[in-house]
Amino acid sequence: MTFRATVLTLYPEMFPGPLGLALAGRALASGTWSLDAVNIRDFATDRHRTVDDTPAGGGAGMVMRADIVAKAVDHVSDDRPRLLMSPRGRPLTQARVRELAEGPGAILLCGRFEGIDQRVIDSRALEEVSVGDYILSGGEAAAHIVLDAVVRLLPGVMGNVLSGDEESFENGLLEHPHYTRPAEFEGMPIPAVLTSGDHAKIAAWRRCKAEQLTAARRPDLYAAYTPPKTGKKTKPKPPQEG
Repeated sequence: MTFRATVLTLYPEMFPGPLGLALAGRALASGTWSLDAVNIRDFATDRHRTVDDTPAGGGAGMVMRADIVAKAVDHVSDDRPRLLMSPRGRPLTQARVRELAEGPGAILLCGRFEGIDQRVIDSRALEEVSVGDYILSGGEAAAHIVLDAVVRLLPGVMGNVLSGDEESFENGLLEHPHYTRPAEFEGMPIPAVLTSGDHAKIAAWRRCKAEQLTAARRPDLYAAYTPPKTGKKTKPKPPQEG
């Protein structure tokens, strides 16, 4: 089943953009997923194709009109989730990304200006999604992030199906450090355990480093993390590379 993505935007020329390259681009070309960019201005009713107006109650900036946005959403709505890119949304998680990748696709609404009239958010049950605690000039870059995260998980997109198993957030931890040739770089050797051939010791080292990194950099994730089998966490401390 092809994953279908529809992006509602004032700038359809921004798509596919980076999604037309690398893994996502090859998957798009092969038909693993599809992408349609719909111009919200096509649903305006005046000759100037106006989509925004001054905020009720006063204030700076402009607000995207509920009637125009609702027409755009209704035009593409089906059984796919409707996502609104918004800094006030729930943070995007790897778990939510996996849920989206297992579904039929998604409709992504990209806001501009000061935001979108709350009434269309409520009436169309839009799921507000945030990609981080910062402000973008519009939702398009956020939509790129969401779709890139989802598409790489679609069947056949990554060459090795195991590639994502130990990545950051997949197991509640940040990812362990990686090394490759040369065996020594500027006086720093690859940790000996990684060249030992002892797979059990390598797995234990990687989990230890992942736990230490998470404890040091994301204590919120570490507090919620439940280790497999042993139930014991590595003592939190700054990670060491050896």
